[in-house]
Amino acid sequence: MRIGCGFDAHRLVENRKLILGGLEIPFDKGLLGHSDADVLTHALMDAILGALGEGDIGRHFPDSEQKYKDVSSIKLLEKVKDIMLTKNLKINNIDLVIIAEKPKLAGYIPEMISILSRTLETDGGRINIKVTTTEGMGFTGRGEGIAAQAVCTIVEKSVLEAETVNKKMEDE
Repeated sequence: MRIGCGFDAHRLVENRKLILGGLEIPFDKGLLGHSDADVLTHALMDAILGALGEGDIGRHFPDSEQKYKDVSSIKLLEKVKDIMLTKNLKINNIDLVIIAEKPKLAGYIPEMISILSRTLETDGGRINIKVTTTEGMGFTGRGEGIAAQAVCTIVEKSVLEAETVNKKMEDE
């Protein structure tokens, strides 16, 4: 098993869409960044790349390259998934936390999980998303930005295949 962690934060600004976990969230501000600034997906990509020993998203998708301007972070996550699959590895577990005072996000979690699990070709039960505030403290507490943290474990594909076979046998 390999473990990776990731973190990202972006400033909230007017005239931008708020994208989290690949989902557009209705809000009067969005996150500022070179791509779509999806902090949740960025933290997740960094966690996966860390578990793979492949650096970070800045190394793979530098903001100095125009082709990544306003790109969907879900498209970048697909590329990270492809790196993982070429190493014969697969997601075992993902735990994510969004740190934001506003907007209220709990109702959007199931759809975010659906988008991320579909993109990573993994069972949605392997992805957990939590939302918390900082009780008014710091840049997230003042509503200046949103941050996200991610931890993931990845394993060889054969480990998950064996787990699936064992579960089927137990169910019978």
